[in-house]
Amino acid sequence: MGSIKVIIVACLFMPLRLFAQQVNESSGNAQVLNPVLKKYVARFNSLDSEYVKNHVSNAQAYEWLQENVPLFECPDTTIEQTYYYRWWTFRKHLKETPDGFIFTEFILPVKHAGRFNALSCAFGHHVYEGRWLKNKTYIDQYIRYWYLKDAQQKAPRFHQFSSWAPDAIYSRFLTDGDSGFVKELLPYMDADYRLWEQEKRLPDGLFWQFDVKDGMEESISGARREKHTRPTISSYMYGNAKALAKIAVMAGNDTLTARYTADAARIRRLVQDRLWDDTAAFFKVRQAIKGRSDTRFSNAREQIGFIPWYFDLPADKAKYAKAWEQLTDTSGFDAPWGITTAERRHPLFRSHGSGGCEWDGALWPFATTQTLKGLANLLTNYKHRDGMTSDVYYNTLQVYARSHQKNGEPYLGEYQDERTGYWLKGDDPRSSYYNHSGFCDLVINDLIGLKPAADNKLEISPLIPKGKWDWFYLEEVPYHGKLVSVIWDKTGKRYGKGKGLRVMVDGREVYSGKDLKRVVVKRL
Repeated sequence: MGSIKVIIVACLFMPLRLFAQQVNESSGNAQVLNPVLKKYVARFNSLDSEYVKNHVSNAQAYEWLQENVPLFECPDTTIEQTYYYRWWTFRKHLKETPDGFIFTEFILPVKHAGRFNALSCAFGHHVYEGRWLKNKTYIDQYIRYWYLKDAQQKAPRFHQFSSWAPDAIYSRFLTDGDSGFVKELLPYMDADYRLWEQEKRLPDGLFWQFDVKDGMEESISGARREKHTRPTISSYMYGNAKALAKIAVMAGNDTLTARYTADAARIRRLVQDRLWDDTAAFFKVRQAIKGRSDTRFSNAREQIGFIPWYFDLPADKAKYAKAWEQLTDTSGFDAPWGITTAERRHPLFRSHGSGGCEWDGALWPFATTQTLKGLANLLTNYKHRDGMTSDVYYNTLQVYARSHQKNGEPYLGEYQDERTGYWLKGDDPRSSYYNHSGFCDLVINDLIGLKPAADNKLEISPLIPKGKWDWFYLEEVPYHGKLVSVIWDKTGKRYGKGKGLRVMVDGREVYSGKDLKRVVVKRL
């Protein structure tokens, strides 16, 4: 434990630029795609008034991004531009506080935020996205802020919103391999899980939440007073229990391993038994009935019914996979500008007005990110897929990427009209650069398919449809203390390194093959 603290202290006091420079130099591999990054940063900077400056200004953006993020090039300019725009906006939210670095959600202060304008609603998205930064100091301190610093306050704010924090933190461990960090946090995560049980666990073993505390207010099925059982928080707690069980194994804590292994199994069974509506073939909210002890299913399919696949919760059975039919049904969730938050056929679809925070059908990047991750897991980890293919994933991701615009220029806001793409709070300055979702992780982890593992294995499992791209380059992804690059060049003419797929680790080729397919390198 002492050596872990020494490493953490060293990282805290080492200049961040020097730390990132040492990571880059360790590979001995000059970055090929710097001109691509420079082009995008120059464009984004030129369009920006920069009415808020946090830790990294626009003038510093190119240097910081070059030092910290994996670079990417592909034939789809919409996906490529959005990839860089999301990193550029993510950087805007990095804030240095007396309690360490955090990532904000709103670029301007909002009244419902805590100290330093911090909000926990999108914490899971932030960690999944930020786990790919080369300098891990930022995410480390952000995690510590919520578990250690916020918990010391008179009115802690971590539980202001539902969270899949331990799942995200374990995924971050899979990326960098630092078991010491997660083992040190285990007692705090265990205590926090037990607090969630006290606050939100029902006698039947599932979890309840108000829709507003899910960050999903004004939904068709939700409420602000009744204790509805929602697929959101129960799925999150399943993912958290699974993660804590794995961390407990690493820590050699047999008691916690047994506790969380059993609880994950219990929640999984209950979600499948209690929240799956056979008639609708969908996971749904079970609503508490005022004045009665029993519950009933909501009569609406909502996008949150896809969340269980984010955590690989549903069994690999055809009956559960049938839910995904709704993703590509224009009466279900398929709209011209993306995935709606409620099924379009429902009589209460878009019934709550607009301009507030309505989750009754409009498009929310927060939910789109969750659904795309769930779909990627279905395609990668399941045999029963009910017609879902890599083409569906690619097309859905491409539509999501295209939605990042306003008046033809790159933009990211709160939520959108599903037919026109109009940002429903687009004239409110607080909504610009809304850091409430993910995108770059969907490209790295799912589209290109870099699948982190607890051991020294490296897996690439791409979801790029066959024949879709003749080339791409994902450069210098930090993974277990090394830098991984994935290069696809069908003809060999784009990059001059030969035909086919190549995987490089610290500039050394560890795999080459003629086809774009799943690859497993057993040892880095």
